[in-house]
Amino acid sequence: MKYVNKLLLMLFVFAGTSLLAQKNSDKLRKEQESLEKSIQNTKSLLSKTKSSSEATLNELKVIDNQVRYREALLNNFDNQIRGAELKIEQKDQQIVRLEEKMVRLKAQYRKLILYAYKHRSKQGQMMYIFSATTYYEALKRNKYLEKIAEIQNKQRLIILQHQGLISSEKKSLETEKQRKLRIANEKRKEKEEILKDKTKQQEAFNKLKGEEATLLANLQEEERKKTVLKQKIREAIDKEIAIAEKARKEKEKKEAAERAKNKPKGTTKEPVAPTDKPEPVKKELTLSETKEVALNKGFEANKGRLPWPVDKGTITEGYGKHAHATLPNVITNNNGVDISAPKSAQVRAVFEGEVTSVLSIPGAGKVVIIRHGNYRTVYSNLQEAYVSVGMKVTTKQAIGSLLPIDGETLSVAHFEIHQVLDGQVVRINPSLWITH
Repeated sequence: MKYVNKLLLMLFVFAGTSLLAQKNSDKLRKEQESLEKSIQNTKSLLSKTKSSSEATLNELKVIDNQVRYREALLNNFDNQIRGAELKIEQKDQQIVRLEEKMVRLKAQYRKLILYAYKHRSKQGQMMYIFSATTYYEALKRNKYLEKIAEIQNKQRLIILQHQGLISSEKKSLETEKQRKLRIANEKRKEKEEILKDKTKQQEAFNKLKGEEATLLANLQEEERKKTVLKQKIREAIDKEIAIAEKARKEKEKKEAAERAKNKPKGTTKEPVAPTDKPEPVKKELTLSETKEVALNKGFEANKGRLPWPVDKGTITEGYGKHAHATLPNVITNNNGVDISAPKSAQVRAVFEGEVTSVLSIPGAGKVVIIRHGNYRTVYSNLQEAYVSVGMKVTTKQAIGSLLPIDGETLSVAHFEIHQVLDGQVVRINPSLWITH
């Protein structure tokens, strides 16, 4: 039994180690798939820019993303290779321990077989039992012989199990070695690709550095558009809040008038409150309020899982403050995220809701605002809007198309998320809400 327990303990240790290694390996593979998808996406966007001989800032940002994704993928490959090497080392050690154990088990089994051979006579076994002085001693001797036979059988089974474990570990070891070689080969190819991308990145950067005056003028114009956009979005949401507040007050006034109308005649004083404190009356939500709460909860529950506002694209400017890609000492501030996408790509709602505003800003395209309970998603830089105020939209429903940029083969979607809290509008980082 001692050897059986040791074998079971060894099996549990191997299983636990293998399970932990497998989880880490699966996590790295999922990360690899995500990075490869992002690389394929940016490659697709860059392939559309080949027809243009002039380098653009958007193209440089897409190349920057491509390089960043490839470097992350190289790091992922390094982690996978290190994991494979550790797994190979562990399996080598396990095989050595198992083989050492096999030597001891076989030696013990050999002794048992020799003992059984020397005492193989049935007559000898019977004489051993019948030579007992008492009946109970005879029973004990019989149990003793049965126990020896049982130990022999268990020892044989343990050896067979160890042989199976060694065979399984050797096969797994060979698979892991092949996987390591495959990842190392992928890493070598990725290094070659990253060198090409960095060359392209430097060429685009050098071209744009020679056009700093034009870039600065364009940046100033973009900042002006951002200021106008920010103001228009704020005005639209403030107007919506004011309308909702006015409707609420009118409803309360109407309800008060109804109560006064239904009050019995001759009553001049308000009824005296009872001495016992009454139970608080729960406010019953109206149908529209119930839908509002449900939307709010649904939107919050999908944080980090919302679909992108475009089917294919890459974030070329994140939320908050950033150093300009080519202009030194220039900081830009983004109220949302900018996503470079194919020219005139379709824009879609990231969650079901109601369209509350459709704005048109000269030189900056159209803007659509959708309400999801206390949250608002804002989609700007649209050429066309397919929706109107009051329309209900579903998740991933097309709401417009992106504005093309003169001389460029890409378009840029600007996406923002706002939350209304006690009448105040709070901007939120959309990168934390969309899926990665």
